[in-house]
Amino acid sequence: MLTVVQAYDRAPIEEIATDDAAALEAKLQAAEKVFRDREHWLKAHERIAILRKLAELLAAKRDHFARQIAREGGKPLTDAIIETTRAIDGVHNAADELRNFGGREIPMGLTPAAVNRWAFTTKEPIGIVAAISAFNHPLNLIVHQVAPAIAVGCPVIIKPASTTPLCCRDFVALVHEAGLPEAWCQTFLPETNELAEKLVTDRRIAFLSFIGSAKVGWYLHSKLAHGARSALEHGGAAPAIVDRSADLDRIIEPLVKGGYYHAGQVCVSTQRIFVHEEIADTFTERLVARVAKLRTGDPVLKETEVGPLILPKEADRVASWIDEAVKGGAKLALGGKRLSETTLEPAVLLDPAVEAKVSQLEVFGPLVCVYRYSKLDDAIAQANSLNVAFQGSVFAQDIDVALHVAERLDASAVMVNDPTAFRTDWMPFAGRKESGYGTGGIPYTMRDMTQEKMILLNRH
Repeated sequence: MLTVVQAYDRAPIEEIATDDAAALEAKLQAAEKVFRDREHWLKAHERIAILRKLAELLAAKRDHFARQIAREGGKPLTDAIIETTRAIDGVHNAADELRNFGGREIPMGLTPAAVNRWAFTTKEPIGIVAAISAFNHPLNLIVHQVAPAIAVGCPVIIKPASTTPLCCRDFVALVHEAGLPEAWCQTFLPETNELAEKLVTDRRIAFLSFIGSAKVGWYLHSKLAHGARSALEHGGAAPAIVDRSADLDRIIEPLVKGGYYHAGQVCVSTQRIFVHEEIADTFTERLVARVAKLRTGDPVLKETEVGPLILPKEADRVASWIDEAVKGGAKLALGGKRLSETTLEPAVLLDPAVEAKVSQLEVFGPLVCVYRYSKLDDAIAQANSLNVAFQGSVFAQDIDVALHVAERLDASAVMVNDPTAFRTDWMPFAGRKESGYGTGGIPYTMRDMTQEKMILLNRH
């Protein structure tokens, strides 16, 4: 049994059963059986109908899921409601994508040997999907992994984070209520990490969708059966460059949201802000004043803006990194105080050393670091200096500066006058370097979960 607790105060919520090796084998056999039975694959219109019904059922339980997110994951209720709304839209997105999800004609007759032939491609589901999810968006990430699989016709076995399994369990129950046979979508809550690895590396798995730590993701990627594909979504240390032309009246709010949303527990959370020295003092003063007003506390309260970290050990880690940076010469402009077992006061560090953990590694906590620069290309070079790269931002009213940075930042997406954490669920979302492999976003995941087959007709 697994005891699920509230992230904020560690109070028990519920005990749920875990799966052993026999359960895993039964789930794999069930998934393999339905996928091999090609004659009974669900037609596209049936899958669309199931997804539409699922979105309807999810919308009816919006409040339930929002509160569940806040309790088990610690995300403030206001943001949890937004996550639930996004999840509903994501299910619709998967259904909508099927209307234009098809193959293409391959030109023939371009050489004498290819005349009198007609060729086209079709898309087929790749096979059984093993999906391993993360705690920080315990409903929406599940949707990103499950809805595309349903849409394209892949059986999926989804393992939620052990800290936040309730949203996944309740969502999959709605999937079945919407009409998808159970074998096509199954939850898996293993007794041990070894069983999770056994799922991923099983020869019957055709695709791994992994959201979580780079260390685990790349390890599992290396262990996949030959021929299996994967998509990995890890973390970063997202940079934002603030030019002297930036409008300070407009940028503080998005930067604060980007840095402290879900207590910084987001893979594209704004972590490193590089500010031109001409405006650095004014910028810092205004940033610190706004962060000081953030309301930190119990995430189920509507007024809370910053909730807890997911585990006490994560709060310990972030606090120790702040201490290390201060001992190394950084100035703690605000925060860092321990408010409870899992809650830290939102913090701002000024000019931590390049070699400090907060400058080199993903903090994944309520902390933003501010660095001064005089030359723009030096700031870009520092922003690009890590082995992780995901999304980045530039804040500038000077379009030449904005485009200069956008072209040179090593990032899969560069936001101009928007925070690094901006995302819509239909846009490409990808980590570079150690930050990931493949491209997320519902339409892109659907493409990854299919494979093309060409059919050629000889018209002689």
